[in-house]
Amino acid sequence: MLNLIGTYECKADVKGRVMVPAALKKQLAPVAQEGFVIKRAVFQPCLEVYPMAEWNALMQKMTTLNRFNRKNNDFIRRFTAGVKTVELDSNGRINIPKDLASFAGIQKELTLSTAINIVEIWDKDKYEQAISDAANDFADLAEEVMGDATAGDGIS
Repeated sequence: MLNLIGTYECKADVKGRVMVPAALKKQLAPVAQEGFVIKRAVFQPCLEVYPMAEWNALMQKMTTLNRFNRKNNDFIRRFTAGVKTVELDSNGRINIPKDLASFAGIQKELTLSTAINIVEIWDKDKYEQAISDAANDFADLAEEVMGDATAGDGIS
């Protein structure tokens, strides 16, 4: 399982290309050959980059949804809206498609933030605002999500 670590500030060039920082590129090296899928995030104004194996595992789960159920069909359509495949080029850059950059409000300054097995791409200011906004509620959220005493997994 891929377990990515780190948050990186970057700049996009006029063509929407972003140089992936060396530390992140090293972590992605084992999966870079297969390529990536980039898509709109569901809950935040950012983009998500899935290594192809992670995307395929997610799509395998989605194939179990009954397409004759309207909600499932609508979910699949919206979840995959704007999805594109991308690769690291020979210079270690990833190209952010213009329509997706527009969705996330990405201009020049951006943040690459790892989220376990994917990378989120944020406009730098929006990322800082999202982290700041969440700080007030994080203790309560952590208790609700991770504080199940019956789990016994020793996370503290």
